[in-house]
Amino acid sequence: MEYKNIIVKREDKIAVITINREKALNALNDETVNELQSFFHHSWGDNSLGCVIITGAGKAFVAGADISELAQCDVQKAIATSMKGLYLTKTIENFPCPVIAAVNGFALGGGCELAMACDIRLASDKAKFGQPEVNLGLIPGYGGTQRLARLVGRGKAKQMIFTGEMIDAHEAHRIGLVDEVYPVEELMNKAMEMAKSITSKASLAIAVAKECINRGLDINLSAACDLEKINFGAIYGTSDAFEGMKAFLEKRKAEFKGK
Repeated sequence: MEYKNIIVKREDKIAVITINREKALNALNDETVNELQSFFHHSWGDNSLGCVIITGAGKAFVAGADISELAQCDVQKAIATSMKGLYLTKTIENFPCPVIAAVNGFALGGGCELAMACDIRLASDKAKFGQPEVNLGLIPGYGGTQRLARLVGRGKAKQMIFTGEMIDAHEAHRIGLVDEVYPVEELMNKAMEMAKSITSKASLAIAVAKECINRGLDINLSAACDLEKINFGAIYGTSDAFEGMKAFLEKRKAEFKGK
């Protein structure tokens, strides 16, 4: 499928999505959100896909929503825009295989929200993060008030959102918003290394583990452990589990088939 605002490259089991609106600092206009949603929608049942990496062209990951479009909204259009962004971030969050954000530069507003929807966030030492919507008289609309607090805690989330100030990659790492920080020239290689490590494992087990983590965070610990128990039993009955244990005992590399 051809896209106007994103570039998709496939390397074996890994898809790399580059948001490519460099002159607009990769701002998320309506068309770009649609293209990202289209990719994940059409890739949902692709069992050959084991990991997705999202990054940005030039010096930005995503510098926010497209303000020229937002400025034209009325209340109903603004709600529809938020719903579309929330649908995209929820799609990424629930996508069956892991999604890595390789944050190369500015990740502001919708860009920070896009990164937070990913499973793992890797940042270059040039990256900047922030939720500056209050500077426009707005609030985050793609899940930022909710995911940020879950990642960094209520107090730090309030500080970032209330002040609208940017933080650098090292501060983002310190507070738990980012998982790793690398020199900018190493970022994509490190992201690919991680993606290759992930795709060498049992894809069904990863998909089930992701679902357990996501669902478990929204319920109490006892119910979450019951969820894990049920899914542990379900994954135990797969061919991949049999192959994994057999390969371990035979001291050889497992050959997972995704079933």
